[in-house]
Amino acid sequence: MSQGQFAVVTGASTGIGLELARCCARAGFDLLIAADEPAIETAAEELRGHGGKVDAVDADLSTTEGVDRLYAATKGRRVDALLANAGVGLGHAFLDQDFNRVRRVIDTNITGTVYLIHRVGNDMRRSNAGCILITGSIAGFMPGSFQAVYNGSKAFLDSFSFALREELRVTGVTVTCLMPGATETEFFRRADMMDTSVGTAKKDDAAGDAKAGFEAMMSGKGDIVTGIKNKIQSAVANVLPAGVLARQHRKMAEPGTAKS
Repeated sequence: MSQGQFAVVTGASTGIGLELARCCARAGFDLLIAADEPAIETAAEELRGHGGKVDAVDADLSTTEGVDRLYAATKGRRVDALLANAGVGLGHAFLDQDFNRVRRVIDTNITGTVYLIHRVGNDMRRSNAGCILITGSIAGFMPGSFQAVYNGSKAFLDSFSFALREELRVTGVTVTCLMPGATETEFFRRADMMDTSVGTAKKDDAAGDAKAGFEAMMSGKGDIVTGIKNKIQSAVANVLPAGVLARQHRKMAEPGTAKS
């Protein structure tokens, strides 16, 4: 990858997003990274150690104003790669959840992501070049009892990425969907799921997930499910009835299922 190409990575302060940004930095991309917390500046300092130009934006990407702020920070520079990774989770039964938090999941995972892709994607289509990576999830393959809104949001992103890829098939723009499983990040703590089986179980490595997603994006692949266990889970989810999947998910995500 030649020097001077430009990547935008969202949700890049920790976890898979930070690892994706590291992949871009190592490949010689200049970076614009974003998250809704001051830790994004710490991430930027580390990433500058790879030698490229790195700018950071602390913005709430659940809002159109936050997305507009991020887009403005590109300063009109052509985006060669957009890694749309920002997302939040939420555990517990839907009717017990605070609706403001429910709304934030939808606005961050779906509305903000779609708006950002609409803005940057139009620029890419006009220049007939660019790569888009969307962080979906194998959670999108199954009804998420006690994660109902989160899994629904990932089902949307998984579907949206395949549809958008087909629409752009005759252009120079590629769309790749990264679909990891449970990964060792801050996700489960922030989603109030540390009293669940999935929250306390051994998880995949964020660096490995990011590397697989980055390589799939750079090669123009349509999708990548990371890890053999996740590949099996996704295959099984395609054949089991939705009701069975929902009951299985309950065993992983219902509060109080954590193993002592």
